[in-house]
Amino acid sequence: MKKPTVFFTLFAAFFFGGCQYAGIVSLLGTPSQYEQEIAAEYDLSKHKDQKLLVLVDQPGWVNTSENLRYYLTRAINKNLKEMAKIQPEHLVDYNDLSEFRSNKSDFSLLPPVEVGRAFDANMVLFVVVEDYHLRKIAQEGGHEGFLAARVVLLDTATEGQLWPEAPKSKSIKVGFETEGRGQTVAAQRLVAACAYCMTRYLYNCPKSKFSVTEDKSRIGWQEWER
Repeated sequence: MKKPTVFFTLFAAFFFGGCQYAGIVSLLGTPSQYEQEIAAEYDLSKHKDQKLLVLVDQPGWVNTSENLRYYLTRAINKNLKEMAKIQPEHLVDYNDLSEFRSNKSDFSLLPPVEVGRAFDANMVLFVVVEDYHLRKIAQEGGHEGFLAARVVLLDTATEGQLWPEAPKSKSIKVGFETEGRGQTVAAQRLVAACAYCMTRYLYNCPKSKFSVTEDKSRIGWQEWER
């Protein structure tokens, strides 16, 4: 005699066992923790036909020789392409933005939405770097790092704020106590973590991947130093 199929077994159990087995079927249909997703706060995957500009402001008082504008823009665009499935043609290339910046003597005075309109962008992901520290720990031979930024998503047509809810901005803080693979890797790690912690809110992120060890959103640099 052939063994009954799994389908037949479950069907018979449900039919003859009633509610006792309904829970089994329900459990089998429940996503595992690796399949569950945290819903996007603003789902860019539903607006893939719209053009987006990532605009990073690195104030002069941020004490670093690193070109955070370049590295953050590149990392954010990479995440948006891979995670939110935005096509490259719907993202403004950093080189084009850099050329535009160089040719505009009043660039620093332009509102983000006006810069977006110059590239026919529908939205601007505007990022402001607030703090950046990367210092060598002599006794350990590694680096300690911290990066803080704020981010908002703007609509160039209405000049309104799409995400987060106005007038707030999303505060992102990332850091680590020790990175032993050199200054370049340490800087790349900070930038990658910061970009990820921003973009994870803009698509349905798998629950198992939402948290990262570098996320220090509730910690200020002063507390980090202590």
